[in-house]
Amino acid sequence: MRSKGLINIILLMTFSLPLEAKQPRSYRAIKQFKLDNPCPATGRYKGSCEGYTIDHINPLSCDGLDTLKNMQWQTISDAKAKDKWERKGY
Repeated sequence: MRSKGLINIILLMTFSLPLEAKQPRSYRAIKQFKLDNPCPATGRYKGSCEGYTIDHINPLSCDGLDTLKNMQWQTISDAKAKDKWERKGY
């Protein structure tokens, strides 16, 4: 039974990543980004940031790294537009 649970966890982790990402997401890096860069909408360092998302400047799907230097706050509408542009270019 224990190995079945482990297999389920591995499958969940594997298929939870975006299919186009070549680099795995680091939730630790995202947490650190939030601690270093407060939400533009609320000024808070924890929790959600309504209307904003954390964007990878150089996308993970284009060999971008999941590092603090490659992250920025971006409005959700700008992020959607950037995603469309990135998908067309790569």
